[in-house]
Amino acid sequence: MNVLAPYACDPQATRGRRHAEPPPQGRNHFQRDRDRIVHCSAFRRLEYKTQVFLNHEGDLFRTRLTHSLEVAQIARTLARNLDVHEDLIEAMALAHDLGHTPFGHAGQDELNACMRRFAPDAGGFEHNLQSLRIVDTLEERYAAFDGLNLCFETREGILKHCSRSNARQLGDVGVRFLDGTQPSLEAQLTNLADEIAYNNHDIDDGLRSGLITLPQLLEVEIFAAHHDHVLRRYSVTDEKRLVSEIIRAMINTLVQDLTRTTAACIARLRPDSVDAVRAGPSLAAFSEAIGAQANDLKQFLRSNLYRHAQVMRMTHKAQRIVRELFCAFLEEPRLLSAEYRREDPNEQARAIADYIAGMTDRYAIREHRMLFLMD
Repeated sequence: MNVLAPYACDPQATRGRRHAEPPPQGRNHFQRDRDRIVHCSAFRRLEYKTQVFLNHEGDLFRTRLTHSLEVAQIARTLARNLDVHEDLIEAMALAHDLGHTPFGHAGQDELNACMRRFAPDAGGFEHNLQSLRIVDTLEERYAAFDGLNLCFETREGILKHCSRSNARQLGDVGVRFLDGTQPSLEAQLTNLADEIAYNNHDIDDGLRSGLITLPQLLEVEIFAAHHDHVLRRYSVTDEKRLVSEIIRAMINTLVQDLTRTTAACIARLRPDSVDAVRAGPSLAAFSEAIGAQANDLKQFLRSNLYRHAQVMRMTHKAQRIVRELFCAFLEEPRLLSAEYRREDPNEQARAIADYIAGMTDRYAIREHRMLFLMD
């Protein structure tokens, strides 16, 4: 690892864990956090959770697990370029989607709709908040505490956004959503690494599925420019190799642009500590030109891939499965195992949301089939 910049998070100066523990031996605090995330049950389940395409639709499509690994790879490069903590940024990247429901955003949106009428001050469902709930409470691996007992800095990076009503109940990690301060630079960079990963790799999956085409993508400025660059450099006739080179080149452009623009912000504002980063404006950013091109790509994918009729059919089916599971469990809690039964109606609804959110795609489909189909 490079020598840390003064504005980087330092494991020796961590704000600590929710429960006191002896310091780790042979590794730093952020390495311990990363290792706990990799070994937790929620991380393993990401292998069978949707990114864009349902897990059973093909072995080559990305899942939440492969997406998280790709985010971590990009984030570590950014950390190395800007002299911030690689182990911390990797821990954030690997944990950022732990709370995602089965069926991706379709499952999240439906579970949010189901939960909105419960506990108005803390109702609804949001996968980012659920990721924090998993590492703070739901994982059951350690005798001394619930959750993974991660450092404040890792938890801060997991919680990318949060409503004010929820922030008031989260203690120290929710304060920045109330006072308008920033998270660490590691957290800011992880958020943008996530964006780089899903924009570019969803292109690959979209082309592989046949739902979007190369001619369509050539209407998008950033893709067209890198398409021309690759063809000038290589004599590529195979479309698979061509697309791989284009995506690789686009990721490199975005990473280098993000590095340069962020470094320029740092040079201009000269933060001399993590607290100075938190107290100032956001440091991590793309240049205006590249940011606009990346946004155009995002809009293209939203219109042509995420809202494609075939994806919308999957979305409709997924939402129906989540909605019907939630209503069935709420109407008859005895369908649940004892660990998910509660006396209080709001607590019962939240326990059901925890149960459904923890399901993989195939487990949710199987549960739905067992409850609603007569074999």
